[in-house]
Amino acid sequence: MTNTTNQLLTTISSTSQIPKHQVQKTLSLFDEGATLPFIARYRKEITGGLDETQLRTIQTLYTYHQQLNARKETILTAIAEQNKLTPAIEASVQNCTDKQALEDVYLPFKKSRKTKADVAIANGFLPLANIMLIQQDTRSKAAILSDFSEDALEGAGHIIAQQLSDNANHRQWLRQLIEGTGMLCTKLTTKAKGQQTKFDMYADFSERLSKAASHRILAVRRGAAEKLVSWKLTIESERALTYLQNKTVRNTSFALSSNVKEACEDAFKRLLMPSLQTECFNAKCDSAETDSIDVFSKNLNNLLMSAPAGDTVIMGVDPGFRTGCKIAIVDHTGTYKQSATIYPTMPQQKTAEAEKTVLNMIAKYGVSFIAIGNGTASKETMQFIKSVIKNNQLTAVPVIVNESGASVYSASEVAVAEYPNLDVSIRGAISIAHRLQDPLAELVKIDPKSIGVGQYQHDVNQTHLKDALTFTTELAVNTVGVQLNTASAALLSYVAGIGPVLANNITQYRDKNGVFNNRKTLLKVPKLGPKAYQQCAGFLRVKSDKQPLDNSAIHPEAYTVVTKMASDLNSPLAQLIGNDEAINKLNLPNYVTESIGLPTLQDIVNELKKPGIDPRSQFSYACFDDDIDDISDLSVGMSLEGCVTNVTNFGAFVDIGVHQDGLVHISKLSNTFVKDPHDIVSVGDAIKVEVLEVDTARKRIQLGCIL
Repeated sequence: MTNTTNQLLTTISSTSQIPKHQVQKTLSLFDEGATLPFIARYRKEITGGLDETQLRTIQTLYTYHQQLNARKETILTAIAEQNKLTPAIEASVQNCTDKQALEDVYLPFKKSRKTKADVAIANGFLPLANIMLIQQDTRSKAAILSDFSEDALEGAGHIIAQQLSDNANHRQWLRQLIEGTGMLCTKLTTKAKGQQTKFDMYADFSERLSKAASHRILAVRRGAAEKLVSWKLTIESERALTYLQNKTVRNTSFALSSNVKEACEDAFKRLLMPSLQTECFNAKCDSAETDSIDVFSKNLNNLLMSAPAGDTVIMGVDPGFRTGCKIAIVDHTGTYKQSATIYPTMPQQKTAEAEKTVLNMIAKYGVSFIAIGNGTASKETMQFIKSVIKNNQLTAVPVIVNESGASVYSASEVAVAEYPNLDVSIRGAISIAHRLQDPLAELVKIDPKSIGVGQYQHDVNQTHLKDALTFTTELAVNTVGVQLNTASAALLSYVAGIGPVLANNITQYRDKNGVFNNRKTLLKVPKLGPKAYQQCAGFLRVKSDKQPLDNSAIHPEAYTVVTKMASDLNSPLAQLIGNDEAINKLNLPNYVTESIGLPTLQDIVNELKKPGIDPRSQFSYACFDDDIDDISDLSVGMSLEGCVTNVTNFGAFVDIGVHQDGLVHISKLSNTFVKDPHDIVSVGDAIKVEVLEVDTARKRIQLGCIL
């Protein structure tokens, strides 16, 4: 192991609080091409049982320090090209453990536009600046300046100010002062005055930067971008000036000491504070972006892990007034069967004809649930469907489904490939049905940013957002597992080791050759070799009479061990599955091998007891009040049932059936202190709320949780 590698492992271990040997073994697995879900599930013996979050942390830190080391090499090369690289400077660069500290060291060597200090140096004032910094000249002020032109004192001051501004230690001290005590102060611009905007609360607003919530930081940044809000950071200026002067003025009897103090003040006001306040605000924005991405990831995970209605026939309904309601049937496997357009509401209101169509389709296919999108005409369509069910004594259950992003999916390449001969609106109805049947399988087809569960999602770094959401989706898909013979290419692409190309190859092979009879058949798929098979096999489910383990989360590499377990118990393998009494007789240490230890054996036992169990919760849904159609129908004190559509750092948004989500502020989520709203509610939860305030003009609804 090289010193650089050893140092990297030490740094990652220290930062992550994960033992160094576990970090090393994890990185070795990544280097071998193992995927994160595979390592977390099937390599616990090697990593010491690290979970997905810990593995992600190691992966992220490794990438960060690789980038940091690459930047160090670039900086060292740049300084060397200027013939200014000394052993001390090289050591300073190599010892940096974060990017900001590295840039502080490099700052004096950056080639930038000509500064006042550069002009002063060109005019020959550097010797005077050195005299003023050393402060050992005992002559009078006039005597010292007699060797220079009359504007030399100002020029020397510019040189000193620049040197103070470029000093890494000074910048770090002042940065910490701003981050720790700085106040963020905002005002509305002249553009915003005289009109009502969503940034009104930032008129004459101030709070400590360190305490500013992420959503407020991002709101201020957006307001500034829209030229509606101006901001600045303020600190105790005298404290900063005292620090700089104490560090710079070493001899108070020096004739030019007052001029050195002036240079310190110039450095602070003209150079340090303007650049560092922008840097600190941007750093706070970066932190706020991280919080925002975390919120989005939590919401997306909860949405993807929403309980499915399951293997049942569903009628999807995409509501509409003028163009009618598009309805589509999907069977228990999710296969599209039939569609129609009905006009149960104004302006056409062909109620009898619409009822006949709905009844015929329900009877023909044995519909269990009717999934109704929550967009335009949703409430009116729900009332129509309920009347049909009541009048005809049907058992089908109507459910309102969040249709955010359905229109995006309908016009996407994925939708065109799935249903090339169907109208866009019919694809939307199918998607709504699939969302109820299996949210995970359907939502992976849509760009997460179109689902509407983010917080300032369009304001954050889009690359970081995409990476986080991809990780979240992969984690959900591999946690649940995928039925190989019914999964779409979009769903398969998130399985460990597969990706978009192999996913398409799998579906094309399936279309051409029929269903997969076992996991091993995957090796016949073009370009799916042993390595990809190793990574993906455990997450794919195949219902097989010959190998029942193919429909479980037990990896094929452990089949021989399970076969031995069955043999030792004198039980056929198929009869061992689900037989807790027999399984509990196993003495697991007897089955430990070089590659399979107790952690994996315990996972195998758990899977044998409940093979293929869906980790998602029990299916439930919210029932909206039939008498509440519009925000104007609401009144303070009403108790309603709703569905959580989005959770942010400041509260939760809830759909109560009036086409405008209400906000349950974090302070109204519980009777006790709530640090994180995600600890109380999740996207998709059905909850009871009380109407606290209604602003019809601004379409704002304040709600409180009924506990």
